Amino acid sequence: MPFLDLDDIKLHYREDGDPNGAPLVFANSLGTTLHLWDPIMDLLPKGLRIIRYDMRGHGQTDVPKPPYTMGAMVRDVEQLMDHLSVKDAMFVGLSVGGLVAQGIATKRMDLVRAMVLSNTAAKIGTHEIWQGRFDLINDGGMEAVADATMERWFSRAWHGSPQIAPWRDMLTDTKPDGYIGCGHAIAGTDFYTTTAALTLPTLAIAGAEDGATPPDLLRETQELIKGSQFYLIRKGGHLPCVEQPEEYAQVLTKFMRDTGHI
Repeated sequence: MPFLDLDDIKLHYREDGDPNGAPLVFANSLGTTLHLWDPIMDLLPKGLRIIRYDMRGHGQTDVPKPPYTMGAMVRDVEQLMDHLSVKDAMFVGLSVGGLVAQGIATKRMDLVRAMVLSNTAAKIGTHEIWQGRFDLINDGGMEAVADATMERWFSRAWHGSPQIAPWRDMLTDTKPDGYIGCGHAIAGTDFYTTTAALTLPTLAIAGAEDGATPPDLLRETQELIKGSQFYLIRKGGHLPCVEQPEEYAQVLTKFMRDTGHI
């Protein structure tokens, strides 16, 4: 697995598919790794250049001490894309990855020609909500927030199901400093003004049973962007690429074709 040396961290990333194909960049959610996207990898069209990475504090990427800033998280993927000579990518970001998507699309229009905002918003949560989670983690580790997170992440059909186990393990394996660091970045981010100025092709994907970023919150963000589209996955929660991978891949593929990315 390759790593990229940045100013303060080593960033872990992965490339799949055709090195000369249309670039598709994925950014994962808080408490997950680049393997969040595994369920849809084999369902996407052949010939794409697929780039995934572990955001700072997650997976095999280094875990600096918190707090982190959204500027640093956007800069991480900016440097990765420059390193890989990626231009005109379709950028897919889920949850905090969707904030990164909005940030990189605003900062570097040459890198992103279209974006998918999945289960995210221009602003997610309040300082009080995030501080409450940080306090729980500081007292009891990641296990202290695991059950409540699974309730927010997954639809009712998955609650209590053994299918949740690997995703719960992924969350509890996350280093507390990484979760808290990214949480500070989320708490300090409000992209309403900058996202409203974006004009690139945009698809927003929501899960009807998303307890973390409900559909109405995402629709409010989607409506900021002129000409953007909204799609609701009715049997999905916060991670619809996990619960409904076939539908998720179909929607993503259609958007790539509709925008001429493939």
